[in-house]
Amino acid sequence: MSVRAFRQAADAAPSAPHLITELPGPRARALIARDDAVTSPSLTRAYPLVAESGDGYVVTDVDDNRFLDFAAGIAVAATGHSHPAVVAAITAQAERLVHIAATDFYEPRYIELSERLAAIAPFEENARVFLTNSGTEAVEGAIKLARHHTGRPAIIAFEGAFHGRTLGALSLTNSKLKQRAGFGPLLPMVFHAPFPRVRSWHEGSGGDGTAELDVLRHSILGRLVAPEDVAAIVFEPIQGEGGYFPAPAAFIRGLRQICDEHGIVLIADEIQSGMGRTGRMWAMEAYDVEPDVVTVAKGIASGMPLGAMIARRSVMTWKPGAHGNTFGGNPVSCAAALATIDVIERESLLEHADAIGEYILDALAEMQARHPTIGDVRGKGLMIGVEFVLDKRTKEPAHDLAEDITQRGFQKGLLLLPAGVSTIRLSPALNIPKELVDEALEVFEEALSEAEAAL
Repeated sequence: MSVRAFRQAADAAPSAPHLITELPGPRARALIARDDAVTSPSLTRAYPLVAESGDGYVVTDVDDNRFLDFAAGIAVAATGHSHPAVVAAITAQAERLVHIAATDFYEPRYIELSERLAAIAPFEENARVFLTNSGTEAVEGAIKLARHHTGRPAIIAFEGAFHGRTLGALSLTNSKLKQRAGFGPLLPMVFHAPFPRVRSWHEGSGGDGTAELDVLRHSILGRLVAPEDVAAIVFEPIQGEGGYFPAPAAFIRGLRQICDEHGIVLIADEIQSGMGRTGRMWAMEAYDVEPDVVTVAKGIASGMPLGAMIARRSVMTWKPGAHGNTFGGNPVSCAAALATIDVIERESLLEHADAIGEYILDALAEMQARHPTIGDVRGKGLMIGVEFVLDKRTKEPAHDLAEDITQRGFQKGLLLLPAGVSTIRLSPALNIPKELVDEALEVFEEALSEAEAAL
């Protein structure tokens, strides 16, 4: 039940669970105080949501408040919260076998999932798969693999990128300074090139990627590092934490060309954009360009901890013992991932996400005409960013406004998350129904109007 429908039901039936008018409610406040006493202060919570349960597209907190979820746990709950098929697969597997350590033993679900991922890999060459606990681990594995395969030390990443927070992945991450501050020295010989999002939006240069490719060719590879020293170029087809910026097709084709010219491994980080998020199984499919390695996590197992590094067979050439882990490819997580892929295929969620995404983009374009603070609307499928500005001419980011809208959305029962400097991301479950999209957009515009009035 969505938050607005829940409120209507509560009004009609006084005996229904009470809806707290002030958030957070008393149970949530008590738990937040306990959390503050014992958890790492590095955690950053978007707002005081203390989740108790999730059902489809609705999250219920410990005070029985219900929220329409347009964040999906950072684009993780691909099939919605507790999809029956996924829950059934998790339950059945937990009763059979919880853990065996695929580094040391064989396990059917690990093999089955690797086969499925290899079959849908975004390249024609046969694939090999390494399963991990998370997206960050997948990136770490990809870095190691590229260095091992090429015998080269250097990695090129991009401004605005987010690839994780362990030291290797963090060396590539470039989305927020606070994520890197105080953790040096990081991995040596990592170079950050400009990403077209800067020129396509803030600088207004057209954004086909030509200028950024020129910098990469002539400034990075021409002056800072020799091409024959570069193991890999790592990029997101659509930057996630950086602000939901899709890369131009010409830019991605240019990266492929540079890698082919110099024997560099091209790694596509699809941790957030993969598994149907953009209306295709992989965002790379829209560009008709094949990477050498792809990393995936988030939506792969509908919320269970799992990631994967998928590489061309000719690239994954390391020997036994070169890489491994204890929990990666856990049987229960693999069962959830197999069920997730089944649901995506059986319920035609790629087509649904594509169609609903176009519907949302059209609705946001109409909303943009009514609200001068909406500077840009962009994305593919159900990976959509709305960027807010103080002035459309200067495109000065409106960080505080985006934050205010996010907070007001929470107070109205809509879960949103920010991205980049002043962008709000819309990333609901891939099977979100149209009627709930309409409801979410209505609440979103209410929050926006109130936040604009408060400027």
